[in-house]
Amino acid sequence: MSRWLPFEWIVALRFLREGWMQTIFILAGVTIGVGVIVFMSALLTGLQGNFLRRVLNAQAQIVLQPPDEVARPLRGGPGIVEDAVIQRPTQRLRSVDQWQAVQMQMAATPGVITTSPVAAGAALALRGEASRSITLTGVEPESYFRIVKLPESIVAGQPRLLNDEIIIGTDLATELGVSLGDKLRVTAGTGRNAVLTISGLFDLGNRQVNERNTYVALRTAQSLLNLIGGVTSLQLGVRDVYAAETMAQAIQGATGVRADSWIRTNMEFFTAVNAQRTANTVIRLSVGLSVALGIASVLVVSVVQRSREIGILRAMGGTRGQILRVFLIQGGVLGLLGSLSGSALGFAALVLWHRWARQANGSELFPLVIQPELFLAAMGVAALTGVLAAVAPALRAARLDPVVAIRG
Repeated sequence: MSRWLPFEWIVALRFLREGWMQTIFILAGVTIGVGVIVFMSALLTGLQGNFLRRVLNAQAQIVLQPPDEVARPLRGGPGIVEDAVIQRPTQRLRSVDQWQAVQMQMAATPGVITTSPVAAGAALALRGEASRSITLTGVEPESYFRIVKLPESIVAGQPRLLNDEIIIGTDLATELGVSLGDKLRVTAGTGRNAVLTISGLFDLGNRQVNERNTYVALRTAQSLLNLIGGVTSLQLGVRDVYAAETMAQAIQGATGVRADSWIRTNMEFFTAVNAQRTANTVIRLSVGLSVALGIASVLVVSVVQRSREIGILRAMGGTRGQILRVFLIQGGVLGLLGSLSGSALGFAALVLWHRWARQANGSELFPLVIQPELFLAAMGVAALTGVLAAVAPALRAARLDPVVAIRG
């Protein structure tokens, strides 16, 4: 079959076969390098996806709220100097001014895919002699559940919110000693109260959220919080979650309402994700450089060892371009074969780690994300790295004088 191959391929493969010991070592090095890159990239993608899902399952990407109330000092008459201490006033529960108009404006904003009005405030949940402080959140399920994927976290009952129903967390249910279908008395800070039936239990994987967050129909919350027709926030779902902070700043400047993104409210998490991405990039670059240096060093040694053969090939009519391509092909073949075995190694390590690495509660540490483009990119980059690493040795081989090379 080799007789059908071009001259450069025949010579390149023969050189690799004859120097089988060097070929095996460099292939092992490339395999380990590509395996590390594939494993780290897939692991980081899975961890980021898991963290992002946990964070955004319980909150919107952007929340619009009324601006903070500020105190203004009283001004005296002409020539009167006042030495006043201005204290920050207590923030009242207020509605977003003209929220319907703001919602329509947000719905027409590029990048915003969903808007949902929310009425939220502090309340007390009572069952017999037991009572717990809760955050009462009134929502429109049709729009809100497109932003916060609460139905995916329902462990009992249904994500249904009629006017006399409430959805609570599993930890709150345990503390109050209630279950699906039981009734709770909810008393808001305004003094208003209502008896609501538990229609669903959720588990968002966060004990504090499961203990405090409760969800009712928007009208029910407006009545309990004395916000008839008003909402305390507008929550937005955006197409690009990593651009949420930039969009929030633009929205705040355009509307005058306070806009907080999930990035600002979870700054520590976002900083940790960026640090992970930076560390992964540094690791991949370092491993890629090590692979390139390994291939280059092996081919440099091959040029020195085969200088006589190269001289003979030149004397027999081989051109400099053909000699150049011989070593470029060797580099490409080493990179491609190493990337294939390295991708298989990285995939196997990822599957094993996903199977054995577990959280304290026994659930998976990260979702197993298999991206075909990751393996294709690894193979392409490894093959290209092999070719680029072979450039210097190939140029050296092509510049050898045939007479000097044959004499040794």
